[in-house]
Amino acid sequence: METLIPIINRLQEVVLTVGAEVIQLPQIVVVGSQSSGKSSVLESLAGRDFLPRGSGIVTRRPLVLQLVNVPPLQDRKQMENGSGVTQNTQHSYPGIKADEWGTFLHCKNQIFTDFLEIRKEIEAETERCSGDNKGISPEPIYLKIFSPKVLNLTLVDLPGITKVPVGDQPEDIENQVQEMILSFISNPNSLILAVSPANSDLATSDALKMAREVDPDGRRTLLVVSKLDLMDAGTDALEVLLGRVIPVRLGIIGVVNRSQHDINTQKSLEDSSRDEQAFLQRHYPSLASRCGSRYMAKTLSRLLMHHIRDCLPELKTRVTMLTSQYQAQLNGYGQPVEDHSATLLHIVTKFASDYCHTIEGTARYIQTSELCGGARICYIFHETFGRTLESIDPLGGLSDLDVLTAIRNATGPRPALFVPEVSFELLVKRQIKRLEEPSLRCVELVHEELQRIIQHCSSYSTQELLRFPKLHDSIVEVVTGLLRKRLPVTNEMVHNLVAIELAYINTKHPDFSDAAQVSASVNSQQQAECLDGGKRWKNEKTAEEKSPAAAGFGSPSKGHAINLLDTAVPISRRLSTREQRDCEVIQRLIKSYFLIVRQSIQDSVPKTVMHFLVNFVKERLQSELVGQLYKQPLLQDLLIESQDTAQQRTEVAQMLEALQKANNIISEIRETHLW
Repeated sequence: METLIPIINRLQEVVLTVGAEVIQLPQIVVVGSQSSGKSSVLESLAGRDFLPRGSGIVTRRPLVLQLVNVPPLQDRKQMENGSGVTQNTQHSYPGIKADEWGTFLHCKNQIFTDFLEIRKEIEAETERCSGDNKGISPEPIYLKIFSPKVLNLTLVDLPGITKVPVGDQPEDIENQVQEMILSFISNPNSLILAVSPANSDLATSDALKMAREVDPDGRRTLLVVSKLDLMDAGTDALEVLLGRVIPVRLGIIGVVNRSQHDINTQKSLEDSSRDEQAFLQRHYPSLASRCGSRYMAKTLSRLLMHHIRDCLPELKTRVTMLTSQYQAQLNGYGQPVEDHSATLLHIVTKFASDYCHTIEGTARYIQTSELCGGARICYIFHETFGRTLESIDPLGGLSDLDVLTAIRNATGPRPALFVPEVSFELLVKRQIKRLEEPSLRCVELVHEELQRIIQHCSSYSTQELLRFPKLHDSIVEVVTGLLRKRLPVTNEMVHNLVAIELAYINTKHPDFSDAAQVSASVNSQQQAECLDGGKRWKNEKTAEEKSPAAAGFGSPSKGHAINLLDTAVPISRRLSTREQRDCEVIQRLIKSYFLIVRQSIQDSVPKTVMHFLVNFVKERLQSELVGQLYKQPLLQDLLIESQDTAQQRTEVAQMLEALQKANNIISEIRETHLW
């Protein structure tokens, strides 16, 4: 299981290419307030002085520290000479003539054997990104330290928690630091190493408070109590170390940090470690074996290995899933164009095929949020258009007076004995004309849907088309032009359908026979009434001539002219029985014939639209695209990839390569390594 941490270290390098937010690796995150002793704890783990020192906030960028255990120089020389092999080491590191050294990720192929130079490089790299005004930056510095004195560990040193801005620091420096810390410790695969000084109240520890926010159960938190030697006289940290003040599930370890005097006098870490053990034996003899820097290093290594073992199955699943996703994404971008003619024909043919399939309902990408393509055209025909026609009242806009006026106008100067057919034709044509507007609106809606299918195919069906913006725009222009040319033709045919119905009112239509019989019976009834009425008129005329009062209503006497135009024409009046019957006959005939025409229009308009617009575009789309675009001078220009597509393909290819490397690294782990 000791090989797990080096494998995670190798994965850490791969993750730099992929992005830490994509794959969250197991690591130890060191959290603490300023001057809590974080730097001393890390240096005790590394066994060397290498971190910057000073007042105020010194760590201003995350430092990802990988400690790698290597054989001593003498053993490595023997391995190079073939005289001996160390069992637990896979690398001999040829060419490095030092027991301990460090490397930075940003300094390619540069080896630092002087740890003072490592400190200077950390300071220089910090100022390069964060400036010299004590500001912070979330961009990590990656440092590897190789030494025979360290255990394999991966740690992240973060800026100390601060409260008050110092110097040129921004006013929200506290929030910036806390957000940076939370971004690291929120990783469920990370262990939290909370550092809190023994000479401060543990209940006010900022490190423990932030750890509790993301790890309320304490499953990932280990507490290190630093500066045990700086407690007030007569006090100790025994209750804290035993977990009786604040229990911590992974344990509490006490350490003694080097004092500023020790640092100034360059006291070695070996001497400091011996003094630490002596101090623990004097003041905490019962806990001396479970405290100190050496025990902390072993505990961290053990915890990290077990944590890696627990996280590994999920990590492997995550890498495998991301590999599949990025492979599919890379396939979607396609390969760089080599044969321009074949590529253009392929894209054009595929677009035309997808366009037709969308209309027919056999497309690969079927929307579930709304109707699209042929389904929407069907909805327009049978729901939108059909309901609109059914909502038109056959007698809408016709009053009884309008009908009566039309009847009188159709008779001319002669009083009519029967209901004139001319009035029926005049009025029914007026009603049939109302069917033209919804019919043309139906054509417009279908035309709009055919336009929408272009965008649908561009966005969903033909991903390869998005690689070439000019080709995409040209295809859209050609299809739009084809639709634009067919729209007036279709409108003209629909207009003609209504004009055909207006041209000849077929009163012999089979479905109109009942209405004709009604008209005939009413006319015969009126004829009988007229004969009876004539006899009554003669009798009344004779009686009027005998009446003395008739002289007042006879011929006007000479010298007294009567102006008939002075009589007011009533705007509305009550219709007589005969007038009501005549109006009812015309209205029944209009309604009956209108329903026949409406049914015909409701059936013929969709057929016309399908023939002259939809099917025409389907049948001629591919030939139109090839004829307009497959021209030798245009091929190079149309198949120029967008810069975004080329860049995204490169990024996805790099991501996929990194994920495949990560998958290979994880595959090296056998089941026996996990137990």
